[in-house]
Amino acid sequence: MYNVGIDIGSTASKVVVLDQSKEKILLKKVMPTGWSSVETSGTIKQWLEENDINGDNSKVVATGYGRVAVPFSDKVVTEITCHAKGAHFFENRDMTIIDIGGQDTKAIRLVNSMVDDFLMNDKCSAGTGKFLEVMANRLGVDLNQMFELAKVGKDVKISSMCTVFAESEIISLIGKGTPKEDIACGVIHSIINKVKTLVNRLPKSDYYFLTGGFSGNDYMVAHLSEILGAEVGTNHDGRYAGAIGAAVLAK
Repeated sequence: MYNVGIDIGSTASKVVVLDQSKEKILLKKVMPTGWSSVETSGTIKQWLEENDINGDNSKVVATGYGRVAVPFSDKVVTEITCHAKGAHFFENRDMTIIDIGGQDTKAIRLVNSMVDDFLMNDKCSAGTGKFLEVMANRLGVDLNQMFELAKVGKDVKISSMCTVFAESEIISLIGKGTPKEDIACGVIHSIINKVKTLVNRLPKSDYYFLTGGFSGNDYMVAHLSEILGAEVGTNHDGRYAGAIGAAVLAK
């Protein structure tokens, strides 16, 4: 019996298949969510069937932004619960989980393997992956190039809390001849500062764990650790945390 977790996010969708013991990842897949979560779930179902996984030999749990758009799931579970289970899959310890997603950022406090408290910033895309994507497009670079530029740039303060106004700030900086490297550095540090503001509303933690699309990004991990004053861990499969947690919960 396969345990399948499906995390339909606002930007990317992740699928993980765990073995019966729920300790080993057998298959994993990430794809753009696109405009329709329903179409994405159909593509996922086809991919699972191509790998001989179907309703007769699997249990499926869906989570994420588009979790209700997975008609073949046996159960739907909130992102908070699934990300907590997913992070616990990687590291069995007390920690605060930071998930920088496409449209929201989550901070989840995990104590004794249980969710003790959580906060979400979903009022505005500032401080999320979408914010970085918009700013990278404005600078004419992709996300990887954005981080490479930031590594050699000097921090420029981006004060606006709104993505639209922040983009106007960047246009103004470009007009003044501010180096692209400095703007990239300022944009990423703006995201990190917004994450810090969110996380600091929870009790101080000795250890943080980064999930989401920035998992494994050394620059993001190092600067988060510096600004939070504590160790920040991650895993190269951290972006699959929500799907892994869903698969762990599949029974």
